[in-house]
Amino acid sequence: MTKLRLAIVGAGPAGIYAADIILKAERKFDVSIDLFEQLPAPYGLVRYGVAPDHPRIKGIVTALRGVLDRGDIRLFGNVRFGEDITLEDLKNHYHAVIFSTGAIRDTDLDIAGIDADGSYGAADFVSWFDGHPDVPREWPLDAESIAVIGNGNVALDVARMLAKHPDDLLPTEIPANVHEGLMSSPVTDVHVFGRRGPAQVKFTPLELRELGEMRDVDTVVYDEDFDYDEASKAAIASNKQVMVIDRILQSWRKRPSVNNEGGDCSRRLHLHFWAKPVEVKKDASGRVTAFVYERTRPDGEGGVVGTGEIRELEVQALYRAVGYFGSPLPGVPFDKRHGVIPNHEGQVLRKDSNERVPGVYATGWIKRGPVGLIGHTKSDAMETVRHIINDQGSWWQPADPSEEAIVELLATRGVKWTDLEGWHRLDEHEIALGADQQRARVKVVPRDEMVRVSRGN
Repeated sequence: MTKLRLAIVGAGPAGIYAADIILKAERKFDVSIDLFEQLPAPYGLVRYGVAPDHPRIKGIVTALRGVLDRGDIRLFGNVRFGEDITLEDLKNHYHAVIFSTGAIRDTDLDIAGIDADGSYGAADFVSWFDGHPDVPREWPLDAESIAVIGNGNVALDVARMLAKHPDDLLPTEIPANVHEGLMSSPVTDVHVFGRRGPAQVKFTPLELRELGEMRDVDTVVYDEDFDYDEASKAAIASNKQVMVIDRILQSWRKRPSVNNEGGDCSRRLHLHFWAKPVEVKKDASGRVTAFVYERTRPDGEGGVVGTGEIRELEVQALYRAVGYFGSPLPGVPFDKRHGVIPNHEGQVLRKDSNERVPGVYATGWIKRGPVGLIGHTKSDAMETVRHIINDQGSWWQPADPSEEAIVELLATRGVKWTDLEGWHRLDEHEIALGADQQRARVKVVPRDEMVRVSRGN
């Protein structure tokens, strides 16, 4: 019986689901899977891309852990593709590889002044407040008024983390340095801007509702944004999610802007719609001083057009949350325009000819772009796995496909990789740190400390 030695690069949901699906799939050969992850811990954006006050979403980890804990997938953490292992190494030791490296960079926003000091990408901020080991431990939080550009869940996560009182985050796994940084923030107003109207937003009702549940933070909406056209009315009438979003927003229009004690809230979170970014103004030293935008209106076909009305809001910081973008991998074709690996249903294609690259596959956001939820990731992986199974005739023919070969290679190169047992050590260590403070966990941030704990040193 033939045995497929499969490498998967990226241990987030996409990679773990792909491994699970192929192990459960109907096939005529055995499968042995090695999962490579550049970070010392698995789970990708579930660990490093979801705000710490989202325990329900982080519940996905339970399902992912169940897959890994079966023991039929080997995990190699703290292994960087392109540095510690290369595509040639994989060809020497595996029959195929799936890349599931996600999309962790911010999409560019091409407006004047976006490079100002105090203008940030949301992905970098999310990595900071989630304790990603490869970003600085400190974040500049010195603005009283802040603009957040975007109308998706990431924009709301960023706005909520900026506006929420830091002590209200203590029950979560927020790292100590993040809590300390947020405590120093003088913020009073966070403004979220979207190009289109309330009926066309990309965030979910759950994310929106959470904005109105923050202690001592008033959520502000503006009547001028709710003059709905026929398309918006039709969307509200025909789509349950849009209807719920509208209901939440309408309730905020009616309530007084006071907290439970009867006094004005110390912080405000403003939602602005029909706002197209035009410019980020800066002072002589290059710091953000204002956000300039143009009021838009519906074009009758689901899009928007400018009205010519220009507005300006004084802010001292700005975050763009207009989407994530994939990063190129050494030796792997890459579509620079869309930030994905070019592919047909997960089969990787050469950039210049659309010819298939044998043995190389993609799944998740690096395959289709940063859209869709966990359900999309599963169906995505099924599509890719189906092709791997059917492509047996074009698999690589590795020189040494033994399971020991890759272990020896990493050891020879001095790579301090972490395994599943090591992840359990780190997981238990973080939970123990949290127990001392009556918290779910305290996340270990420095990479070298994560590796040390994982390896039992």
